[in-house]
Parts: sequence; structure tokens; C-alpha cells
Amino acid sequence: MKKYIHNIGADFSASLVVFLVAIPLCLGIAVASGVNEMSGIIAGVVGGIVVGIISGSQLSVSGPAAGLTAIVAAGVLKVPAIEAFFLAVVIAGFFQILMGIFKLGIIGDYIPNSVIKGMLAAIGIILILKQVPHLVGYDKDYEGDETFFQISGENTFSSILNGINHFTPNAIIIGLISLIILIIYENKKIKSLKFFQMFSGPLCVVIFGILMNQFLGNIGNRDAHLVNIPIAKTANQFLGFLKFPNWDFINNHEVWIIGFTLAMVASLETILGIEAVDKLDPLKRVTPSNRELIAQGIGNITSGLLGGLPLTSVIVRSSANVNAGAKTKLSAIFHGLLILICVLFLPNILNLIPKAALAAILVFTGYKLAKITLFKEYYQKGWDQFMPFVITIISIIFTDLLKGVIVGVFIGLFYVIRSNYRSAIFSVTEGNNVLIRLRKDVSFFIKPLLKKKLEEIPENSNLLIDLVHAEQIDKDVVDTINEFIKHAALKNINCTIKKNENNKLHQLLETT
Repeated sequence: MKKYIHNIGADFSASLVVFLVAIPLCLGIAVASGVNEMSGIIAGVVGGIVVGIISGSQLSVSGPAAGLTAIVAAGVLKVPAIEAFFLAVVIAGFFQILMGIFKLGIIGDYIPNSVIKGMLAAIGIILILKQVPHLVGYDKDYEGDETFFQISGENTFSSILNGINHFTPNAIIIGLISLIILIIYENKKIKSLKFFQMFSGPLCVVIFGILMNQFLGNIGNRDAHLVNIPIAKTANQFLGFLKFPNWDFINNHEVWIIGFTLAMVASLETILGIEAVDKLDPLKRVTPSNRELIAQGIGNITSGLLGGLPLTSVIVRSSANVNAGAKTKLSAIFHGLLILICVLFLPNILNLIPKAALAAILVFTGYKLAKITLFKEYYQKGWDQFMPFVITIISIIFTDLLKGVIVGVFIGLFYVIRSNYRSAIFSVTEGNNVLIRLRKDVSFFIKPLLKKKLEEIPENSNLLIDLVHAEQIDKDVVDTINEFIKHAALKNINCTIKKNENNKLHQLLETT
């Protein structure tokens, strides 16, 4: 409890930043998913408060995710009514709880660090590329889209070109000055001043954006590039925004299929999200993945019951949270409370915020995720680390998060197999004496290499095959050695096997 009280100032300041970033993302993802904007807001509130309280992560922020947009949009069209879709969200939550109980969160431990770092760098590059149009006042694509081919019919690069051709003057002014403010805030001397410690860079950018937009007046189209939260004039009108699940559709097989699909994809995104956030955490705290799945499950049940979108741990919000200086989970909880309070009581104020100011915050966050030093670091680690890192980045940029990570994992697996393939066998030749030593674990994959080395042994040689340190030997490898021993006499090769008699697999080898 003491750590939360001690860090409350930093967490509240960070929560303001995350709250301001989350609002347009919640609205944009809801619109792109084909549901009411309020469903996105509800998911943001639940992701912050409910998941924030239960989660074991100190810095992860949950909410509606762009990675689920296509599934949600397709699911809404397949079910008989929107109320049936919200029931699918509830079912997804129950599946996630079961996944947590059966400890399926261990999947995250099998994702290579190079892929996780590549994912973070890719998100950073995507943030920069996707926010450039919003930075100049071009809003055809929805906030939060992470895919290369956009719903608007454009792609990432064509959207940038069209944005440059259809810019809004005041958006450019606000966006560029906002970036300058954020760069100045990175100066160590500036950070040491008390005033700048009280007001974070992103918060100053938002205040500046509101004031500058009012000052610029009619230069360009002032109202075309602002946050747009639906405003209810009465309590009944607000309640009219809400939709709830209809349990009459519980026997609909499409509802169950959608629920299961949402659970699987949301769980994968969440596991990837917490793995990435743990890498960003300055204190290097480790999030219990199974507890996170249970927290997300409870969050999705709550969101579905209230008519909200499905949730995941969201890297964009989480990285903004880290960069804003958050220390504990209070930041995520506060951001959810702020969304709730402001949507209920202060929507008019929120609708004064220029999207260009928020775009500047996300562009700067993207820069911090994809610094040149990160590329240099992985290049220096060697090709077996650099290639999965780079290919993950390229794959995510030109597809989407999940597809890109899957490609990265396969590339990482290829290099692991390749490394084991090369290091599993040690051989040396001195005169007509040949030593072949197999190391600790000898898998099926080294069979071709072993076969090649055995066949290259010259005639009239003395061969020593050292297996003392080989604790695990694939039976195909054993057969390969036995087959060679049987025909070695044809080349006048004298074979000796040095083996561990206590190892049952070694006992399958031919005696010499």
C-alpha cells in the first residue's frame, strides 16, 4: 500500500496522459468495429478500473484493441442482433478465465526476446506512420488502426501522401509545435525544474493544443480535427446509448464461435502486450500471465454485460503509460475513472482537444519505442538475433500485430534450430585420427550434418565417437551411427564409441 501512496503523484500525472490518448482510440475503434461509440468508452472504463484492479501488471493498460477490429466487425454482422454480440464478449471472458485457471499463459515464455523487441519497435514505427495524417489534419482513417491495408481503402503510405495533399493549416501548426514541446521536455535541465516535474510534457501539449486551437480561430477548419465524444443532454438520452447482452441468444452457435475466437485472439494479444510492457518497465517487474488472463476474462465479462467492446492489454496505451512516468497500476485505474467522469460530466471540454496534439504525443511515443540505438544493439548481437528482430518489424508493418509476431516466432525458431544444428557436433582431425563429439542434447535435426561428417571420414582412419556428454540422443541419430559402424569396415575405418553405460539410449549403440 505504501508504494501506491508514495507514487500517487507520478501515477495520476501519467493517467492524465493515458486518458487523453485512450479517448480517441476508444471512439475510433468502436466506429471501425461497427458499434456505437459508447461501447468503446465502456471498454476503456472497464479496462482501466476492473482489469487494473485485478491485474498483476503494474504498467499495462487494457482497453478496446485495434487487433480485434476485424473480428468484431465480422462478428457483429454474423449475429442476429448487437445484443447477441455482447453476449459473445461475455462468453469470451469465461473462456479466458478457464485459460488462466489451466495456466495457458505460459505461451508467452516461448516468444523470443528478439521478437518482443521487434514488436515494440514495429508498434513505434506504426504509431509514427499512422499518426502523421492526423498530425496534419487528415482523419479519413480511424484512430487506432494498426493494419497496413485500412478500412478506408487506403494503405499506410497512401494515407500519408493524401494527408499531405489535404492538410489543415492549424492542425500542422499545433502538431509541429506540440512535437517541439515534447522534444524540449526530454532535456535533462528542463526535467530538473520543479514546474516541468509537476506538468508532464504530454499534459502541457494537450493544454497548449486547446489554447492554440481557440487562438487560431478560423484559420483552416477549426472544428474538423477535434475529439468527438457523443454528448447526452439528459440521463435518458445517455442511457439510450447503452446496449446490453440478450441471453435469449445463448443457444446460437455463431455466438459461441465468436466468443471462442475473441478469447483466443484477445488472450494472445494480451500475452504479447504484457511481455512487451515488462520489457519497457524500468524496474523489470514480471507480470503473472495466468493471473492476467483471469483479469482480462473478468474484464470482458463486465464489458460485455455493460454493452462494451472486448478488451486486451494494449501496447500503445501501455507504452504511453510508461513514457509518461507511471510507477504502479494506479495509473491504469485512474485513467479508467477519468474516462468515466469526463464522459459523464465533461464531454464538452474533451471535445475541445485537437487530434493533432494527441497525434504528436503518439508520434513521440513511437519514436521512443523505435530508437536507432535499438537497431544497433540487435545488429551487434549477431544475425540470429537481428534477423528475427527485423523480420518481425517488417511483417507487422505490412500485415498486422498477430500475423507479424507469428512470422517472427517462426524465424526465431529457425535460427534456434540452425544454432543447435551447428553447435551440436564438434569434430577434429589429426593425421589419420578423427574425433567426433556430440554435445548435451542431440536432436533429429542434426542427423543430416552427422551423416555428412561420417561419410567424409577418409579411408584407413581411426574414428572416436565421443557421446559421454550427450544426455539426449534422438533414435534416428542412434540408427545413423549404427548404420555407419556396419559399413565402416569397407573403408578400413576403425570405430570406437565412448559412451555412458548408464544411459539407456547409449545401450542401443552397436559395440565395436
